[in-house]
Amino acid sequence: MSKTIIVSNRLPTKVLRTDDGLSFQPSEGGLATGLGSIYREGENLWLGWPGLFVHDEAEEAHIAEQLRADNMAAVFLTEDEIRDFYEGFSNSTLWPTFHYFTEFATYLDEHWAAYVAVNEKFCAAVLEHAGPDDIIWVHDYQLLLLPELLRQARPRATIGFFLHIPFPSYELIRVLPWRTELLRGMLGADLLGFHTFGYMRHFLSAVSQQLGLPNQNGQIETPSHTVRVDAFPMGIDYERYATAAASEEARSHVAAYREALQDTRIILSIDRLDYTKGIPQRLRAFNQLLERYPEWRGQVSLIMVVVPSRDQVAQYASLKEEVDELVGRINAQYRTISWSPVHYFYRSFPLAELAALYSMADVGLVTPLRDGMNLVAKEYVACRLDRRGVLILSERAGAARELSDALIINPTDTRQLTEALHDALVMSDDEQERRMRAMQALVRRYNVFSWTRLFMNQLAYTKMKQETLATATLDESATATLLADYRVAEQRLLLLDYDGTLVPFHPDPTRAAPDPELLHLLRALTNNPQNHVVVISGRDRNTLQQWLGHLPLHFIAEHGVWLRAAEAEEWQLFQPLRNDWKRELRPVLEVYVARTAGSFIEEKDYSLVWHFRRADAELGPVRARELLSHLSFITANTDLQVLEGNKVLEIKNAGINKGTAAVRWLSQYTPGFTLALGDDRTDEDTFRALPPEAYTVRVGSAQHSAARFHLASPAEVRHLLRQLLG
Repeated sequence: MSKTIIVSNRLPTKVLRTDDGLSFQPSEGGLATGLGSIYREGENLWLGWPGLFVHDEAEEAHIAEQLRADNMAAVFLTEDEIRDFYEGFSNSTLWPTFHYFTEFATYLDEHWAAYVAVNEKFCAAVLEHAGPDDIIWVHDYQLLLLPELLRQARPRATIGFFLHIPFPSYELIRVLPWRTELLRGMLGADLLGFHTFGYMRHFLSAVSQQLGLPNQNGQIETPSHTVRVDAFPMGIDYERYATAAASEEARSHVAAYREALQDTRIILSIDRLDYTKGIPQRLRAFNQLLERYPEWRGQVSLIMVVVPSRDQVAQYASLKEEVDELVGRINAQYRTISWSPVHYFYRSFPLAELAALYSMADVGLVTPLRDGMNLVAKEYVACRLDRRGVLILSERAGAARELSDALIINPTDTRQLTEALHDALVMSDDEQERRMRAMQALVRRYNVFSWTRLFMNQLAYTKMKQETLATATLDESATATLLADYRVAEQRLLLLDYDGTLVPFHPDPTRAAPDPELLHLLRALTNNPQNHVVVISGRDRNTLQQWLGHLPLHFIAEHGVWLRAAEAEEWQLFQPLRNDWKRELRPVLEVYVARTAGSFIEEKDYSLVWHFRRADAELGPVRARELLSHLSFITANTDLQVLEGNKVLEIKNAGINKGTAAVRWLSQYTPGFTLALGDDRTDEDTFRALPPEAYTVRVGSAQHSAARFHLASPAEVRHLLRQLLG
């Protein structure tokens, strides 16, 4: 029976060395809570670093034994690895880059080398425990290379990856010298999860522009497998926080705090010390609140909890100094004998005390400059048992995409934040309750357990769809069955794509004319009155007429725009179309021709095609990604569509494709045997339109298709056609 292996940089248990020996302290983080229902079951496992440097083999064996009893396995890292891999590349390169603070990022080769080595170490550790059918779920930015390393070792493994921090726009990703390796590393997964659709969109853009891999409906087709990309907003253990807020311990803390604070209104800020959290901005806004609205002096206090983090690092030490100075300045200016404007705590608090602070705060102030999700906002909502309180939330936190009933602000707009503080303090009880009820319903429903279930269900579904779409090679056994069905059928329909299927691609498409062997094959097939042979191509009708018009073939040209039956002399439009749009879009294509040596425009009756087969191998795909983005924007909400073929982009009328045209021939002849051969995504429309018993064959390197079978090249296609002739 297969098992599930969770992989993260840190284990949900931290090992500490004390005077009394080693101690094992469980984590109370949201991830550990959510995944507890998985890794503690059966033979499942959580693998990661235990948080301790170990130099003694006996101590290492003891830690491994203790962790094994709780379904965990350790990856032991050295001090140098933690310095260069974790503090170095992970937190000094990836963290600032992914959070839009590139001015703090470093780009050191030794840090990158350590990052690669540690990801390889994690891979080796996973492979020690993982069987061929096991599910592997990798977490976060420290292990971006791990999915691809696992894919190379276990090509058929089920691999999921979730990024818990933002994924930035391509303009920031392209700054990284190792951007290609990082993106390819992530694409080793079957399912990639992000907190928001925005992060997902940034990733798809980066993959498209950097790797030249297009996507369709959040799916990326790599040479080895199809990757699904989706948004999974992470939640919290709602009941845990609600229960903590209702506990006797929390109520006693509330009573003690209230006795000290009397009737003072409370604004609460809780965050880890980090330059991404916008802590100084909150203090400046609170200072401005007291300046602009003097009536709040003596009436409202800011309780600011800052959890220590990496304060030996220069940027963090500087940030702490700034926070200390701002707190001191505000208190020095406004404090009275009976009232303190800011209550500042540089330490962490136990859950009961946190719940007490959440439950008594009139305003929850959660305004990071950039944050993947921010669970503090959801914790505040869960602890508001009286359904009062106002959440002020940064638009740059992932949670803002869900908690729309919060007061959403720009964290760098001090004036807006100041006004939001005032509005929150004067908001009516009815309005507070309306907003809080809506947010609580959402946070309760989409908790961390539903997040876990949703991801795992989608991972299973993604793998199932991969296997469903995996094309089998048309081997000797399948070919024998195909030939037997062909011979007994009274009516046969053969749908044959041209470029990349009947003939190899040519750098100059005008020189891909049929050779004598192909002409002989097609004439021999059409000589049999039981055969109806349709050449179904994206080429223009004039070219097809010139090359193949002397043969008794049926034609579908320009991806279904033009049709011609073998016995007919005239071409017919599939349906009335317009082409006046070409005047507007052709200049756009001409700009990209001017920027891309070797590219050119082909104009058909009802479409425009930009070819880049003769362009530079690296420049062409880059320009194609740019043009695709440009055209997609222009054609949005129109009756036009942009098709991606093999080294081409084509703009045409939407709703007409090879599949809709093929169905017309299928309904006309009702054949007992149907064979469709095609090489690119435009042929997928044909494959999907045909009945399940049809023999659909994808030609070329792609291994995942709606087709039933796969052939490697036009040479193999011709061999198959010769076999049909007996």
